[in-house]
Amino acid sequence: MDVLTFLIPISLFLGGIGLVAFLYTVRSNQYDDPEGDARRILNSDYDDHPKP
Repeated sequence: MDVLTFLIPISLFLGGIGLVAFLYTVRSNQYDDPEGDARRILNSDYDDHPKP
């Protein structure tokens, strides 16, 4: 049970780091275009195969 004295603060600290990282990505607008990639992958303009 003494190990819980170390594991609980460590888990709270790591969870806080994850929360801060998530908030950073939200505030830096990394999730602005969620449908752009979905539509872009279906577009033939970005196809790697050359046209004959």
